[in-house]
Amino acid sequence: MTTIDRPRLARLIQRERASYLERHPRSHAAFRAALPHLLGGVPMTWMGKWSGGFPLHLERASGNRVVDLDGLSYVDFALGDTGAMAGHSPPAVIAALRERAERGLTTMLPTEDAAWVGAELARRFGLPLWSFTLTATDANRWALRLARMVTGRPRVLCFSYCYHGSVDETVAVRGPAGETLPRPGSVGPQVDPALTTRVAEWNDLASVERALAPGDVAVIITEPALTNIGIVLPEPGFLAGLRALADAAGTLLLLDETHTLSAGPGGMTGELGLAPDLLTIGKAIGGGIPTGAYGLSAAVAERIRAHRDADLVDVGGVGGTLAGNALAMAAMRATLGEVLTAEAFRRMTALALRFAEGVERTIAAHALPWSISRLGARAEYRFARPAPRNGSEAARAGDEALDEYLHLYLANRGVLITRFHNMALCCPATTAADVELHDELFAAAVGELCARG
Repeated sequence: MTTIDRPRLARLIQRERASYLERHPRSHAAFRAALPHLLGGVPMTWMGKWSGGFPLHLERASGNRVVDLDGLSYVDFALGDTGAMAGHSPPAVIAALRERAERGLTTMLPTEDAAWVGAELARRFGLPLWSFTLTATDANRWALRLARMVTGRPRVLCFSYCYHGSVDETVAVRGPAGETLPRPGSVGPQVDPALTTRVAEWNDLASVERALAPGDVAVIITEPALTNIGIVLPEPGFLAGLRALADAAGTLLLLDETHTLSAGPGGMTGELGLAPDLLTIGKAIGGGIPTGAYGLSAAVAERIRAHRDADLVDVGGVGGTLAGNALAMAAMRATLGEVLTAEAFRRMTALALRFAEGVERTIAAHALPWSISRLGARAEYRFARPAPRNGSEAARAGDEALDEYLHLYLANRGVLITRFHNMALCCPATTAADVELHDELFAAAVGELCARG
């Protein structure tokens, strides 16, 4: 296997940083102008995680193209880290938003769109009853509260290096003795996560069984594949084993399909015929408008109804004034009905397969100890081979210097991938030529990195 020449990598990064600064004077100036009044110089602190020292600033975006303040255009494989899985400003969504905006954005009244969206989500995911939120974080947070209520149990089980938004109970990792620890870098957790959470290791059913043994876990919360630590796919039998262990322990199973929707119209739940008790989703189903949703099995819904003292219509801890607003419902109806269709997923998945094959050819040509994993329309390369099989292995495979080099090399030549990791997503507007451009640039970047002399 090829060993990376670290001094050479450092020189290449410096070259790409200089090029990035030279190419983006207006974005740099906008970033500096924001520093006195925006924390970190950006509207949300995670926007500052950008190779090159400052983020590109948006001028416009359409389909799978982004144009920055300096007038430079990019093929966008980041797509809002799945928030723009439908592409930027899909015409069907824009038309629905325009029509809805003229008739009222939010009134605390239901619209007919909501029932349509609920029925469509039920068709895709198999859970009959749905409620809406503003984000997937909200959906997860409220679903966890409902799970604790109906089971009468206090704890949540998650997986090491999972991602479910900023839900306190899930910002945790498994320690060397199986103990629950705050995830490194966790900001001001409300309480020690050991009081609320047990943590298992992905693809390790024995660790799940041990975590469930005390009988105090209300719900297992997981993505059907880990995504935000790099794509970590479930091994054969793992998801079925989770379902069986949950049933044996009297514990509910919650699947978060926010990122794994890339697998198909019904996410991995639909593709694999999974049977969760609760399901959460967000981002992509709104076509760029903030939204989220959680679905409930009939059995869970019946258990919720049995708690007649639970305040689900006022200040009991579940709900938000803008959740399920008319604008979001119109966006979801247009996105699900006209953009993220089964045919669109077939095209997106085929392109992502070509993307992954191109990356694998370059990895093999240079005998690099890297790998690429794919989940439907989503692909991601990791600096480990074989591919990590759990979150802890994936975390150890991180390499900030390689990330920066590849991100900058691509951005300086007109291609964007997700800056949090090396994820590429195909949307309905992505073309074969876009994939081929990434193939060429990735091969050139790796070729320079591995060149002799």
